[in-house]
Amino acid sequence: MGRYALEVADIFRAHGPTWRQAQRAHLSLGQLKVMSAIEQCRSAALGGHVLRCEGCGSDQIAYNSCRNRHCPKCQSAAARRWLDARQSDLLPVDYYHVVFTLPAPIAAIAYQNKALIYGLLFDVAAETLLTIAADPKHLGASIGATLVLHTWGSALTHHPHVHGIVPGGGLSAHADRWVACKPGFFLSVRVLARLFRRRFLEELGSLHRSGRLQFFGEHAPLAELHAFDRWLAPLRECEWVVYAKRPFAGPAAVLAYLSRYTHRVAISNSRLLAMDERGVTFRWKDYRAKGRTRHKTMTLEAQEFIRRFLLHVLPTGFHRIRHYGLLANSARTDNLALARALLMDTTAPSLNADNADTGVAPPCFVCRQCGAPMLVVETFLRRHTIRAPPHLA
Repeated sequence: MGRYALEVADIFRAHGPTWRQAQRAHLSLGQLKVMSAIEQCRSAALGGHVLRCEGCGSDQIAYNSCRNRHCPKCQSAAARRWLDARQSDLLPVDYYHVVFTLPAPIAAIAYQNKALIYGLLFDVAAETLLTIAADPKHLGASIGATLVLHTWGSALTHHPHVHGIVPGGGLSAHADRWVACKPGFFLSVRVLARLFRRRFLEELGSLHRSGRLQFFGEHAPLAELHAFDRWLAPLRECEWVVYAKRPFAGPAAVLAYLSRYTHRVAISNSRLLAMDERGVTFRWKDYRAKGRTRHKTMTLEAQEFIRRFLLHVLPTGFHRIRHYGLLANSARTDNLALARALLMDTTAPSLNADNADTGVAPPCFVCRQCGAPMLVVETFLRRHTIRAPPHLA
């Protein structure tokens, strides 16, 4: 992959030291690690290797990647690996895309309680899907779902929501037949939204009563129970956003979409346009507008750009891709085998038919000049920084 004219790493290298100094009392260890990883990614600081082309004999130096999940440069390879692992999970049915979004007031306190509220968002969205689908008034089936967390809007604002990819049907109550949903229609979004709102607010109140939520700054008064209840009252009355898209155009489209969404970061390098004395300019999409006017450019001061990017650093160990119902890791293999048998489908889908037929894996490195495979002929270690003065003898 070629290098973009401007990358997030360039912005961090140019303005990161000033930002760290100004915000040293407010930055978390996780945010500092993300900044350091992105700055050093594919540079001599992480070491690398020398590649030699088997065709034209040219040499190329390749530096190692940081592999941080927030790094814009490290996600394409991770997406490909994830894509290969998920191919055998697809069923020969329509797949639907649903989105559960938290209202802006809850998004504000979610930033102060990331692990708890993001986890609650996952669990309540999955519970909502499974509950409504199991109701005989709607589908009457046990379904599966893959949920992916995104915490950003197109302008890098904090906008927590989960994308769900759901097969268009499920197993009957006795697991003896496949129950398909109506063509082009999965579940009522109004019903989903109402249950999602009620269950999320119930669970959020339980978290508050157990003393597990933290509140800072302007939200500090919400630590008091009655103030929190009053603050929640309008959220019980307003409509929450649950969105459902039309079904995908076949299994290949599902996997292509998933691989783009599962490993997306707050902003890709391809959206960056310029960094100058005015700040950082990037492309964004205004979803309130229509047509060509949706696509706009925005310029933020470099410090504000860094602040917004770091809003989306996830807690250490937090899983942003989760599987539920029939697709839960504990019983996914058995459930999918049963579903295929009921659907009379004995072959798992594959998007790499060419490689499967030949039994030859694609080369890891390919020459930019002639397209032939490249071999590693030399490696060099990462550069270590001095952490303390040497001990005197």
